[in-house]
Amino acid sequence: MKIRSSLKRKDRLIQERRKDVYLGAGTLPAESICTNCGATFAHGRWSWKETEKVMKKTVCPACKRINDNYPAGFIELKGRFFSDHEKEISNLIINTEKLEKKDRPLERIMDMKFNKNHATLTTTGIHIARRIGEALSRSYQGNFSFQYGEGEKSIRVYWER
Repeated sequence: MKIRSSLKRKDRLIQERRKDVYLGAGTLPAESICTNCGATFAHGRWSWKETEKVMKKTVCPACKRINDNYPAGFIELKGRFFSDHEKEISNLIINTEKLEKKDRPLERIMDMKFNKNHATLTTTGIHIARRIGEALSRSYQGNFSFQYGEGEKSIRVYWER
């Protein structure tokens, strides 16, 4: 015999939503300018638009990440092909960053370390890390994969050939 109960279990674990402290746009005044890079915040988004208005001075989330050395994206490149074509690959990475950063000032490369058959890059945003991995995969094929961290606030990108 099955007993129906309208009572539900109350002992389940409720996980708290974690906020990205580097994207605290709600705490910024309506119009601000980053004192480090010159990016402007207006109408709820960061851009490179210059304005003649007097703006409140602040530090943008990308510059905060760089100052704190707290990357959102990690890219790992491996393989013999990488060592043979290091200059071409680094140019592709830099050009991808330029295209991305033109419209999205918060997406930047923080650091690039190249070794013989291995390179690691860190980025201020998750989107640029994935776009770099996709550009490498499109241009040179190879094994490309990525994995988002908790709450999609970070990403690890792997490319090997």
